[in-house]
Amino acid sequence: METTMPESLEAKLARVGDPLRMLRHSPANRFRFDYPDQITNWQDEQAAWRTTAVLFDQSHHMTDVYFTGPDVDRLLTESGTNSFATWAPNKAKHLVACTEEGRMIGTAVLFGLGENEVSVVGPTATANWLTYRAETQGYDVEIVRDERTADQPPGGHRRLFRFEIEGPTARAILEKAHGGPLDPVRFFGMTSFTLGGRPVRALSHTMAGVPGAESMGMEIWGPWEDYRPCWDALVAAGEEFGLVLGGALAYYTGGIESGYAAQPTPAIYTAPELKGYREWLPGNGYEGKLSIGGSYAAPTVEDYYTTPYDFGYGHLVRFDHDFVGRDALQRAAEGPRRTKVWLRWNPEDVARIHASSLFDGEKRAKYLDTPLGRYSRIHLDSVLVDDRPVGVSTLCGYTVNIGSWMSVGFLDEAAAADGTEVTIVWGEEDGGTPKRNVERHVQTTLRARVSTTPLGH
Repeated sequence: METTMPESLEAKLARVGDPLRMLRHSPANRFRFDYPDQITNWQDEQAAWRTTAVLFDQSHHMTDVYFTGPDVDRLLTESGTNSFATWAPNKAKHLVACTEEGRMIGTAVLFGLGENEVSVVGPTATANWLTYRAETQGYDVEIVRDERTADQPPGGHRRLFRFEIEGPTARAILEKAHGGPLDPVRFFGMTSFTLGGRPVRALSHTMAGVPGAESMGMEIWGPWEDYRPCWDALVAAGEEFGLVLGGALAYYTGGIESGYAAQPTPAIYTAPELKGYREWLPGNGYEGKLSIGGSYAAPTVEDYYTTPYDFGYGHLVRFDHDFVGRDALQRAAEGPRRTKVWLRWNPEDVARIHASSLFDGEKRAKYLDTPLGRYSRIHLDSVLVDDRPVGVSTLCGYTVNIGSWMSVGFLDEAAAADGTEVTIVWGEEDGGTPKRNVERHVQTTLRARVSTTPLGH
């Protein structure tokens, strides 16, 4: 009996005929959460990371890929833009991978689990690139994938649970659940302790609000079998300190407060030298099912590619080692670059868009889904000054802590000044692309103010 090989990304691109049409015009469904969007209500859940503490269950939505073997360090060094001069077990990095042209493939969190053992956690573009290089370029590395919950086989479960706790009472909660004091951990440092007597590991970072002395953020993981006792230990310890359980809406909007711009468009769809990679990638994988939305509508997919400098990650590029894209990024380092900013949306314009989306019939504006306005995996809206394009706005949402709608933007240096008023184009061209969650609508604009520092701080 003959078996049909799954369609590769290269074959899918040949069938569709245009990578940009595949990404912007495919009938993608609504962005789906792998856990409840609210546990109580998103307002209280957002407020908790500023006033008490919030606990998120991150066990389901990210893919973990494990790399082990004697060539792990060489694979990382030759693939990542980051410096590995002080890399060692029990450290973590925000890993950035690029093509030879210095365009970003993706980012992920890299965990040093042990000697010659790491995991790459997040959306799979970066892990896929590392896997391909390991398998095709002679690295002595073994690879194990732990797919996100949505892609687990029937009856399967994750290898690890993963929790996130944020807020000014987080340390007190952790110490009570641990049963004693915890040593301080620098930002993005790793540590180990126990919860309810079960051993866990943790990373000091935040996906909600902004890191600071008044708050603490910890991402905690351990064996799946210990999920319930560790969760119960945190919940019980948190009762005294006002712990709130958080859902997906609070989690994703919290990232906007902290300046998280999600992922770039992987720069892998057109380069002739990456044909082998596209033939290796499945057509129904991350890169083939990716959706791009928003008012930024450039003529070619290459216009969506970006360098780490234009994505706010220039500080993660270090030239103390040879890596893929090094020469191109050295040239780009000398040129102009965009600046990451926060954009505070004008409340009158937001109210007008809300009203129009509900009451203006066929002339309605694109619905602004509150509190998270994300309707594609990669969201890019055009930003103008005096009708002149100056950059893009990415993830957008509302939090009660800021008290207004906001987004993370990348603007030309001249426009990236505190207080500058810019115009964001809201909604897609020609009544909207064919994504199933995009209703027919008319483009409109709204005003926003630039801040070069996190809003509310």
